Amino acid sequence: MAKYSIGVDYGTQSGRAVLVEIGTGKEVATAVKPYTHGVMDEFLPDGTTKLEHDWALQHPSDYLEVLQITIPEVLEKARVSPDDVIGLGIDFTACTVLPIDSVGTPLCLKSEFAGNPHSYVKLWKHHAAQDEANRLNEIAEQRGEKFLQRYGGKISSEWMIPKVWQILNEAPEIYAAADQILEATDWVIYQLTGGLKRNSCTAGYKAIWHKQEGYPSKDFFKALDPRLENVVEDKLSTEIVPIGSKAGEITEASAKLTGLNPGTAVAVANVDAHVAVPAVGITDPGKMLMIIGTSTCHIVLGDKEEVVPGMCGVVEDGVIPGYMGYEAGQSCVGDHFEWFTENCVSDSYQEEAKEKGINIHQLLTEKAGKLMVGESGLLALDWWNGNRSTLVDADLTGVLVGATLLTKPEEIYRALIEATAYGTRMIVETFRSNGVPVDEMFAAGGIAEKNALMMQIYADVLNMDIKISASSQTPALGSAMFGAVAAGKERGGYDSIQEAAKDMGRVKEEVYKPISKNSEVYDQLFKEYARLYEYFGKGENNVMKTLKKIKSTSAAGKRADTVCSTN
Repeated sequence: MAKYSIGVDYGTQSGRAVLVEIGTGKEVATAVKPYTHGVMDEFLPDGTTKLEHDWALQHPSDYLEVLQITIPEVLEKARVSPDDVIGLGIDFTACTVLPIDSVGTPLCLKSEFAGNPHSYVKLWKHHAAQDEANRLNEIAEQRGEKFLQRYGGKISSEWMIPKVWQILNEAPEIYAAADQILEATDWVIYQLTGGLKRNSCTAGYKAIWHKQEGYPSKDFFKALDPRLENVVEDKLSTEIVPIGSKAGEITEASAKLTGLNPGTAVAVANVDAHVAVPAVGITDPGKMLMIIGTSTCHIVLGDKEEVVPGMCGVVEDGVIPGYMGYEAGQSCVGDHFEWFTENCVSDSYQEEAKEKGINIHQLLTEKAGKLMVGESGLLALDWWNGNRSTLVDADLTGVLVGATLLTKPEEIYRALIEATAYGTRMIVETFRSNGVPVDEMFAAGGIAEKNALMMQIYADVLNMDIKISASSQTPALGSAMFGAVAAGKERGGYDSIQEAAKDMGRVKEEVYKPISKNSEVYDQLFKEYARLYEYFGKGENNVMKTLKKIKSTSAAGKRADTVCSTN
């Protein structure tokens, strides 16, 4: 009788569950649940509490709905009994954090805090803690804090400590009421098992924790803000559990929620990008995986700890036990294209797509694919949602150079695709020049699977072969593999993620190979991209930040005028 594991992948817009056959990695059934509240970046659920610029929140009840709906659905679709499901694993976009009380209830679910934005989940792309991140980096640099080097020289506003500090600064009552502030991925495991286990992946990559050294010192946190001196003991935890471990088992309450049997093994929580690495069969150094979605995360293993400017982190055992796991990323990829189609495409293009029975992305990709490399005369910077690597600056914004009155939507669309490819090349070259080999490229995610033009452009820009994950739900598959490891060999699973990867990790037979004549032109274009990257990204021209300040001042003035006119 076949045995199965379930992986649940929590993305930016939805959660999805995949039922996977142990041994083969075959995905037997999939179910997706869009978040009821979506991404809240304008208003709270009350519809009246307006959010400031750069906010991005979520509602924790949406995460439980995903479990409640998708897990029974995959069991029903596959006609698989819960008796044959041996393990469960989950992964999340990160850093995604929320404050909870002493029994694990999110503060936003308590009536007294429901109207306070800081009581909700702060999504990874919540960038409103940039001031705190800037101050943290400044103080850490002044003090010569060694941890800063492990994160490429800067801590991102997307990560745990700046977000915690923002809560303290702007809503001290929420900070005081929070028994703990934790990653959403750990909170979901808490709900499933009844025990709170903080995973080493998010602690290492997002909360400045180090396997050998722990968190930064109390003196450092005190230097940030005297109120943060005991933040680790008061709001975080020094008890960190390694990935690949068993977090616990499904409780009676979570069995009723999910339809799984009480006692089913549950893996320690993980991050979407990191959990995807073994799902494509990567278990050793030199092989970089790009997980391409609304944003892109780049993961590569190394034998030793190196300092790489602008990396998101290097964590021992952070991806695969026994290796250093390096992470980098781009904040704007799929979001890039969605913004463009929603705001910059004419009705005639929308009608053409409708007549052809395809969506607007397919139409633009089809048209863009007919263009020669460099034919558009356009060059873009991929910073519409800030820059994660290698500049680590959420205040940077997008650039499009070369547009004329004859420029067409498909030309801009292609330029945006190319910009994301250049951003990846910048990351790859930075790793290589700082002692971390990148010899092979892999890609996963919906865009990698569906958009052949984009993957060919990446192969041409990088001048490297690109292998594509065989799974359309790579993170969920990886989570299911970790669920099988949590169950262990005695229950029909595995004793290590390396063993699971040999059986269950896989890529497609098709490989994207660079076209030499295209790569030659892209080499020229990349040089110009690199010049713009330096000019706008490293302080020579801070026009983007100046514009943001003017925008903020104007918005504040407009709100003040509105209040006055109302009164």
